[in-house]
Amino acid sequence: MSDAQAPVVVGVDGSDQSRAAVPLAAREAAWRHRPLRVVHAFIWPMLRVPLEPPKNGPADGGLRQQADRILDEAMEEARAAQPGLPVSGEVVAGQPAVVLLAEARHAEMVVIGSRGLGGFTGLLLGSVAVQIVEHAPCPVLVARGEERTSGPVLVGVDGSLKSEPAIRFALEEASWRGTGVVAVHAWTHPVSVGPGDMQPLVFDINAIEEDEARALAESMAGWRERYPDVPVETRTVRGRAARALLDEAGDAQLIVVGARGRGGFTGLLLGSVSQAVLHHAPCPVALLRTG
Repeated sequence: MSDAQAPVVVGVDGSDQSRAAVPLAAREAAWRHRPLRVVHAFIWPMLRVPLEPPKNGPADGGLRQQADRILDEAMEEARAAQPGLPVSGEVVAGQPAVVLLAEARHAEMVVIGSRGLGGFTGLLLGSVAVQIVEHAPCPVLVARGEERTSGPVLVGVDGSLKSEPAIRFALEEASWRGTGVVAVHAWTHPVSVGPGDMQPLVFDINAIEEDEARALAESMAGWRERYPDVPVETRTVRGRAARALLDEAGDAQLIVVGARGRGGFTGLLLGSVSQAVLHHAPCPVALLRTG
């Protein structure tokens, strides 16, 4: 499959959260002129449980029939959200992380709900989400909070080259959405390293803040010319990365963060920062693996 044919993939399981992911994924596919592929991870065959309707039960009962209904309903929702969009779907036997990572190898993007049922239960609370984001070669978009059609796209920038995929993604999204980008750079140094260490008196905080602001401006400089239709605002914040992003996200319609970085965004998906952003963001979150 060529890159031009790579679909946007959305994982569904019948939960409210996965249903919220469907129109979001359909809109992303339409913007990118890509087909939408709807996937339901069907774990039950691996557990060796009966899949067909019970002998004396309704003809449309059974786990397999339920899986088919979940898929069909999601595909109908996608077509209703974006008429004319090419939509296909499949029930794929396997564990959710394995299924979605296999899909991600040939996808433009993977879209998932913030929580789920069945195969997607606890998606953002354990190892499944970490596996998807750390290993997916494409962006992962998490449908959470409320879907908004106004407000800026918020992007976390750490000043390194590893921020570039997130910056590019944020600018593309803002261009499609007809809105601007707010680039946030969080910094926490200088910090005390031991008792009696008076770092704030040793260092010129204003000078450091100017340096951090300059680094952020340099990170965004070349991108303004590439996306002249997108207004860009930069904000340098002294504080923790997750708090900085969440504080700025009150009116955002999307938060974009990289999966790796340095400074204020180091180890984003391995500790409390990722948990805070994914659990408390008031809008969808896009995560990009950067190395």
